[in-house]
Amino acid sequence: MRKALVLSIKIAVSGLLLYFTIAAVNIGAVASRLSHIDAKWAVLELFFLVVQLAALAWRWQLLVARCGADLPFVRLFRLSMIGVFFNQTLPSSAGGDAMRIWLLGKQSTWRIAAYSVLLDRVIGVVALAILVVLCLPWTLGLVRNPVGRAALLLIGCGCIAAGIVFVALAWQRLQFLRRWSPTRHLAAAASIALSILRSPSSLIAVFGSSIIVHLLTALAAWCAARAVGADLPLLYSLYLVSPVVLLTVIPISIAGWGVREGAMVVAFGYAGLAQSDGLIVSLLFGFGYLVLGIAGGLVWVLTSSSHDGVSPARVVN
Repeated sequence: MRKALVLSIKIAVSGLLLYFTIAAVNIGAVASRLSHIDAKWAVLELFFLVVQLAALAWRWQLLVARCGADLPFVRLFRLSMIGVFFNQTLPSSAGGDAMRIWLLGKQSTWRIAAYSVLLDRVIGVVALAILVVLCLPWTLGLVRNPVGRAALLLIGCGCIAAGIVFVALAWQRLQFLRRWSPTRHLAAAASIALSILRSPSSLIAVFGSSIIVHLLTALAAWCAARAVGADLPLLYSLYLVSPVVLLTVIPISIAGWGVREGAMVVAFGYAGLAQSDGLIVSLLFGFGYLVLGIAGGLVWVLTSSSHDGVSPARVVN
């Protein structure tokens, strides 16, 4: 009953946000632009999203190794594709994470699966927040609205602060947290995160791959804009799209639909760009992930039997 209520609320949120967003733009002009998509730019957008998924799988492989297991990249790329499918079909982006934990847990250990996916999520969000904050001198030059500026500062700095709090759970003076099961596991994962921060090579690899992931997001959004001739310079894509993606981390809608479109329209408006272009870019961006999700679903259906009996990962002591 509770899950059904949460799902209903998220569907309602997505629907309402999409309705108000569409009502705020010229939907006729949007439909006309979408009917004349330049296929080569749309294909290039999909290409960058696939490369982004490969970078995500690589980062996950690094984190799995830090958690104590040795898994091949191809296997984690497959699980990442399946995760995208469940991100698109379940009422929260956490659905894909839960599926990744479930599938990896059957091939290694549940501790490694849960810790690596948790770290993957936390590091991805914190790295995006750091990128947003680093771009603030230029983003604030575009966004003159005080509400928009306050939102950028709040979102970016708030996520970084949350990351610091997470790592602080590994502090020796907080050992009492290990008395309870939920906090014990959080503290153990935080200890792994702290070990990454203390290792220059691991830090560069993990956060470097994260920055690549987010730069590819900006490239994919720029290609989506080019596909319909929308006026979005490449650097503007980085400055405006990154905060929007960070905002969609909040699990209040279905796969970010509605939140992403509304935020993109507002961001384009604050930057003096056509709000209808913001909606178009967001729709094409979301459609790109939907295509990846369909591909991930096919991978799950076609390969699940052959991988059910795969030999488990080699656990490093």
